[in-house]
Amino acid sequence: MVKEINPKKAILFVITQAELGGAQKFFLELLPRLDRQKYEVTVAIGEKKQAGTSHFTKTLENQGLKIIRLNWLKRNISFLFLKDWLAVFELRKLIKKLRPDVLFLNSSKAGFIGSFATVFPHSLKTKNYRLRTIYRIGGWTFNDPWPWWKKQFWIMLEKISASWKDVIIVNNENDLKQAEKLKIKPKDKLTLIYNGLDVYKMNFINKDEARIKLFEKAARQSAKVFQAKTIIGTIANFYPSKGLDYLIETAEHFKNNNEVVFVIIGDGQERPRLEKMIAEKMLEKKVLLLGQIPDAYRLLPAFDIFLLSSVKEGFPWVILEAMSAKLPIIATKVGAVPEIIEDGKNGILVDPIYPKQMAEKIEELVNDDHLRQEIGIQAHQTILFKFPLEKMVREIESVTSP
Repeated sequence: MVKEINPKKAILFVITQAELGGAQKFFLELLPRLDRQKYEVTVAIGEKKQAGTSHFTKTLENQGLKIIRLNWLKRNISFLFLKDWLAVFELRKLIKKLRPDVLFLNSSKAGFIGSFATVFPHSLKTKNYRLRTIYRIGGWTFNDPWPWWKKQFWIMLEKISASWKDVIIVNNENDLKQAEKLKIKPKDKLTLIYNGLDVYKMNFINKDEARIKLFEKAARQSAKVFQAKTIIGTIANFYPSKGLDYLIETAEHFKNNNEVVFVIIGDGQERPRLEKMIAEKMLEKKVLLLGQIPDAYRLLPAFDIFLLSSVKEGFPWVILEAMSAKLPIIATKVGAVPEIIEDGKNGILVDPIYPKQMAEKIEELVNDDHLRQEIGIQAHQTILFKFPLEKMVREIESVTSP
């Protein structure tokens, strides 16, 4: 009896963690748009079963996707690499079991561990099995604010592992040029694919309702938020690369202005340090850390100005979301941001690590209603015509086939 050939292309997506960030947002935008008649999709996530199920994982499961939790794949490098070796063998076993046509790796750690699993102790590719390995990086990790030795370590890992990958996808021109300069060369091609967003499916909450929800959350910390005429907001994971300490220093310039408040939606490892910094500067009623909020992007209309203070980015999804919400944006010149924002037209660019410059630009927008409105409209138009979701999906599909 002849075995029936599966006409669908099987893709195994691998991601290091379930905490919502750029790579996870990419999944949430891309995976529902992949034609189930053409693709058989499995997602492997570095999330232990006993740790519970994240909002990200639940969302994928609700979309009918097959989810596999990986016990050993973690964001940070483990002591003596013991858990990392276990992650290699765990992934290798999974690949041999599923025999996907495409292995799609996301994030630096998954990129190295996953591609290494395909070649160690020997290549998984045979005459009867052809595996295409694709690696998508949302911002080179060696651009993080790390010590010199750690940056060089990751550059070395990216250069070594590039030859184990067929395609490397970057999402901004700066990362593409860095890869070319550092000779990070995959077997097939290095390609640039911008992130994309479907403006018409953003499902924002209207401004008044969004503000009520924000005030309810903020009221537990400070009643003064109700006096605020202007809300400067951001959504970010609390990582050093997000430059949130510079946002706090920016807020200090408005310490005596009760009409302006700064709101940060998010959480993470930097929270204790940021809370201490806020307390030392006596900004508890000026800078509010609201924690994680599911589908936080829906509350963006509550903000009057969106502020991105990052010192390192790839292509920040939150910028696209804020532009879709017609918000005037002040953002640092990092990663793809200068490729998205034309200074003074659809947003305002500032240098990273310069709180005074951020404060001056905030003052400029706060005092000019017309400028805020015009920048917000231009931002929305940019997403419609330059970064449509269907373009990103089409380009991603094109690299899954040789």
